[in-house]
Amino acid sequence: MANVEDAYGLVGRSQKAMVGMNILGISCYYHEAAAAMVVDGKLVSAQAQERSSRVKHDAGFPTLAIKTSLREAGIRASQLDWVVFYEKPLWKFSRNVEISLRYFPKSALFFTEAMRNALAEKLWIKSNIVTALNIHPDKVLFVPQHLSHAAASFYPSPFQEAAFLTLDGVGEWTTGCWGVGEGHLLRPMGEMRFPHSVGLLYSTFTAWLGFAVNDGEYKVMGMAGYGHPRYVNRIKKLYRQHADGSIVLNLEYFAFHKSTTSMFSRSFERLFSGVNRFDVAASLQEVIEEIILKMVDYVWHKTGKDYLVYAGGVALNSVVNANILAKSKFKDIFIFPAAGDDGGAAGAALYVYHHILGHKRRRLLEDVFLGSDVEGTSWRGTKQMGDRQLVVWVARQLSLGRVVGWCEGRSEFGPRALGHRSILADPRDPNMKERVNAKIKFREEFRPFAPVVLAQEAPRYFRNININVAKFMLGTFAATDLAKKKAPAVVHIDGTSRIQIVEKNYQGRLRKLLQAFYKITGVPILLNTSFNLKGEPIVNTAADARRTFYRSGLDVLVVGNHIIEKKYGALPGIHESAIYS
Repeated sequence: MANVEDAYGLVGRSQKAMVGMNILGISCYYHEAAAAMVVDGKLVSAQAQERSSRVKHDAGFPTLAIKTSLREAGIRASQLDWVVFYEKPLWKFSRNVEISLRYFPKSALFFTEAMRNALAEKLWIKSNIVTALNIHPDKVLFVPQHLSHAAASFYPSPFQEAAFLTLDGVGEWTTGCWGVGEGHLLRPMGEMRFPHSVGLLYSTFTAWLGFAVNDGEYKVMGMAGYGHPRYVNRIKKLYRQHADGSIVLNLEYFAFHKSTTSMFSRSFERLFSGVNRFDVAASLQEVIEEIILKMVDYVWHKTGKDYLVYAGGVALNSVVNANILAKSKFKDIFIFPAAGDDGGAAGAALYVYHHILGHKRRRLLEDVFLGSDVEGTSWRGTKQMGDRQLVVWVARQLSLGRVVGWCEGRSEFGPRALGHRSILADPRDPNMKERVNAKIKFREEFRPFAPVVLAQEAPRYFRNININVAKFMLGTFAATDLAKKKAPAVVHIDGTSRIQIVEKNYQGRLRKLLQAFYKITGVPILLNTSFNLKGEPIVNTAADARRTFYRSGLDVLVVGNHIIEKKYGALPGIHESAIYS
């Protein structure tokens, strides 16, 4: 990775720290457009555009996300001190021009598409922001994408000092970056540059396996558990890795650097012709783990830090994250739950507040319930219950095999449903995984489900749990024999689970629901998956939830204190005193 210690300075922006600072972060025009509000250094609201537009991975200018973030923060556009974009559009433009010229004439269509996108929207982002928010152009700032990623994980982390590593497909030129965070400052020390990219290596296989790039990578991760790593040596023909962990791709096998329609070349297709696809996924997962662990080891040696913050879209690979915890020399890690481009909006705002403006106050991230609020929803003709009665009633329905759509409070920021926009089910039924995949989520049968578990009970069911990772469902951990026996629906075929632990300070009713279910069944775990159908964003509003409820095989919908049931006949109830006594 090249030395970049001086490459990311924002010249002329050195300012004294100010009080009452409102900073809006924005990401868009690639994928996962989002907006985030930082008020006096605290991330107070954030939402991806897709949640409001209902367009999966919406990359357009995030008008709706900005509106939500401002509303939930109680801030008007006229009160904004700064608006920060999460990357440098001119740097990205220069990369597209240079790459197009380097591979011309094969890149002719690539060049045409890149120029169309740049001239249509990407080069005008500053004027778009000024127009949308009616603010002075001098209030608009730009932060390099990988510093936005690093800032999103470092500043909300529990570490005063840490090494950082960012990995994604590509930012402007950067595909990976490492360095150190100390106090309020971030100092990049090395980078990897396009077209050589761990993220694009993984995404190429995502495309070859028939899934959408920037959407299906987690499907590949799920497939890996069903295969055997028979093709590791074949995959290693695609790259070589240097001592510093950076990789150089053999571009003979790739097409993403010169094509708008394909990620891989005919040489790639010939190399993997006739192979077992699940075995390829398993082999890819093993190779990616090996690559990243070597990078992490190099960063540990070079920085001398005890802790690591990790960011970028690649950081959503929960299996790799568990291996970093188990095999690296770092004492602990932290990953911002919205690790991809959506989280870049938050990171850009945090970077300006801390690194550029010099604020030293730090705020630990307790939760990511930062989006739209469903509390106060008023529906006619629905059953309503108080909190205690509702929790007991729902726990009973879950114990009887009914599947529940569960919405409360503000929506989660990032791709994981953490109990505010979740589908919940009984993990004891070994057929529940197949039922939810086929009749409720309408998705591939090999896709696993996550367990949400009471923190104090989790060590009996899962091994070597890391709190920072597990509270945001960002790592997989080995299931114990007890988990395999008592909660088979949430144990993947490889014997692991991507768990979410619920601690005492959890914001919402989910902890009480788990306690009630535990009282009834003796199992402190629920199956938890995102409240959406295949190909759709996670539900955001009460109306989204209701619409999805009636289009799926869900049995019960809970929105705030409102309940809607599909009528299957009477089910026995249970008095709340039986749970809370």
